[in-house]
Amino acid sequence: MEITYHREGDYLIPDLTLPENPGYNIGKFGMLRQEYIMKHRRGLYINLLLSGELWKYLSELNEECHEVLDRIIPGMMEKEGVTEELKAADQMKWVQMRNNIQHRAEEFILRDYIYV
Repeated sequence: MEITYHREGDYLIPDLTLPENPGYNIGKFGMLRQEYIMKHRRGLYINLLLSGELWKYLSELNEECHEVLDRIIPGMMEKEGVTEELKAADQMKWVQMRNNIQHRAEEFILRDYIYV
């Protein structure tokens, strides 16, 4: 790795730049994790940022969180009887139960994947 310098007065200052976001989609969970590690896991954040792996790490975490949600929400819906029959019979109750399941699943994700 070759480092270039520029002169400021009597000093040579290295021309250091951080890698740009190469187009990864970090999404909701990636942004939450980024904020958490920036405030509470400073060493991890700095290491990922300086190695250029931060955006990839956040993108992969976001994908993993969405995959877990896609697996556990249908199981919770089935277990609690949130079915298409309920949707046809009482749509508001179905929406209420579905939203409740969604929020509980997201709380699981936050506890086990984001704030660790």
